[in-house]
Amino acid sequence: MSKVQFNNVRLLKYATYFVFLCVGLPLSMQRVGGGPGTIGDMALLGWTGSYLVFGLVYWLLTRNLGLRVDGFTRIAVLLILTGTALAVGVFSKSGVAALLLIIVATVVPWLVTLPIGIAWMVLAHLLLIPVFLEIPFTLIASTMQACLYFGFSALVFIASMVASQQADEREELRQLNSELRATRALLAESTRIAERMRIARDLHDLVGHHLTALSLNLEVASHLTNDTAREHVLKAQRTAKQLLADVREVVSELRQDDAIDLTQAVRSLIEGVPGLQVALSVPPRFGVEDPRRAQMLLRCVQEILTNTVRHAHARNLWLTFRHTGPDELCLEARDDGRGDGSGAVRPGNGLNGMRERLAEFGGTVTFRTGAEGGFALIARLPLGEEPTLAHAPARPALEQGLVDDPDLTPRATIPLPSEGHS
Repeated sequence: MSKVQFNNVRLLKYATYFVFLCVGLPLSMQRVGGGPGTIGDMALLGWTGSYLVFGLVYWLLTRNLGLRVDGFTRIAVLLILTGTALAVGVFSKSGVAALLLIIVATVVPWLVTLPIGIAWMVLAHLLLIPVFLEIPFTLIASTMQACLYFGFSALVFIASMVASQQADEREELRQLNSELRATRALLAESTRIAERMRIARDLHDLVGHHLTALSLNLEVASHLTNDTAREHVLKAQRTAKQLLADVREVVSELRQDDAIDLTQAVRSLIEGVPGLQVALSVPPRFGVEDPRRAQMLLRCVQEILTNTVRHAHARNLWLTFRHTGPDELCLEARDDGRGDGSGAVRPGNGLNGMRERLAEFGGTVTFRTGAEGGFALIARLPLGEEPTLAHAPARPALEQGLVDDPDLTPRATIPLPSEGHS
């Protein structure tokens, strides 16, 4: 029997939503007034506002739990959640603030590092003591209550931290798997090209040379036979020449398509990227002869994907490969993420590494951000190869017959007629 697969992060998120709704039950049953069990208008309004702000911020944060956000946003979100949770406790004069802090503990590992997370838990639960004193509890009882809820928060914090680490490990495995499939596609292409070249060389060296020798020997034989036999010799000679032309055409076709097809390798890299839709556009004959250039292009695509997921916070990415010249390949990347509108980009280690890789082959790369957001990249790479080999239309077939070709120098020798013949 197959085992049911669960998404730990999704289950954890839905569990916190359920707890949040349960925390709101006392609010829904609260009455305004001055009698027992009632609170004032302003207190109820503050309670309701704090509860709704907490829920809205928490929902926006956990829609895509694990999405990378900048440091300022993380700290701001953590302060808002903690402040509104404590405000709910102050306005309601109850311990529901501690339950909301337990909910906050589930997202702390996704926002800050472990030392900062521990410091937050200690400080937030110390602030619970004044809240419990307003219930009112004694100082000792308030401290014990804060310690009790600290234990629950620590348990949830550890469970969420494990889920976060597992999510990171799954993403690393996905990246490694995509790299492995891309490398396997390149290896398969290299093997295919090597086999085609081996067949081409064998046809050229063996069949081509033997047919050339046969044609020359038939040429000599046509001068040494009578008229009746000469007709058949000439016919055999024409057939040999036709075969030689066909062999040369096959060899030429095998050699012309010796570029590494990158389509499958690039598709392997872009499949399954979490939270990102990638649109890929490639030319009909998308190939590169040089294996080093092919590997470098894959590294550039991988770096673009990593930057888009980690820094751009985009939902869509457009990748376009096109030939901008007879010997130049252009890669254009554009996303719909954040942008400061200035158009300037301060490249980090990844983008600098991409620029250095392209520079090794005489290529260039430019970066910019759009006025309405988004990041754009244009990389140009000289292919360093004949355009007919990579992306131009097929070469014309060789003319039939014996054509001067330095690669097809015949190895066979022409036997001279014996002295007994006339």
